[in-house]
Amino acid sequence: MPTPGVDDVGRRTARGRLKMLLILLVCAAPVVASYLSYFVIRPEGRSNYGELVDPQRPLPDALPLTDLQGRAVEAKSLRGQWLLVVVAGGACDAACEKRLWLQRQLRETLGREKERLDKVWLIPDAQPVRAETLQAVNAVAPTTVLRVPREALAQWLHPAAERALEDHLYLVDPMGNWMMRAPGDPEPARLKRDLEKLLRASSWWDTAGRP
Repeated sequence: MPTPGVDDVGRRTARGRLKMLLILLVCAAPVVASYLSYFVIRPEGRSNYGELVDPQRPLPDALPLTDLQGRAVEAKSLRGQWLLVVVAGGACDAACEKRLWLQRQLRETLGREKERLDKVWLIPDAQPVRAETLQAVNAVAPTTVLRVPREALAQWLHPAAERALEDHLYLVDPMGNWMMRAPGDPEPARLKRDLEKLLRASSWWDTAGRP
């Protein structure tokens, strides 16, 4: 058999890359369409309360996450659900407790759509977590509590100028893209409207539970 020439190999490589790009575009299209529909095309979308992240920042596969027992957790295991993320130290001061309480309340007010949103608490230090705090955050629905080095987390999530990572609530879409940043002490009703719009816009491609 004749040996394929350099040009043939090059063409096959180019076709392979094109196919991969098309697959990625098809996978991302529903998310892009959802955001365009509710935050660009529709007039009411332009009054979103949270700050949209542009460009969106994908969850790094190599983000070094561990559970409270020190076991490694793969970052990709977080994909498949909308995530409402709180960043706070393990000691969890009064501001932390307030954000975790707000995180829980926002999820509960979503009614039947709440099963599409998971609560995540990322701890960027080694401070122990009080048993009472864990009991509180898991009282209504489980919260995913993970430790992650601050330096690594800061490569993914960014606070606003002159703010710390702990000063916000972060919203991550089911594909793992950080796409919205809200104040750490937000107006609950306005942030709830953002969540409702996003869940409504994505309802045709996103369902409760991870695939």
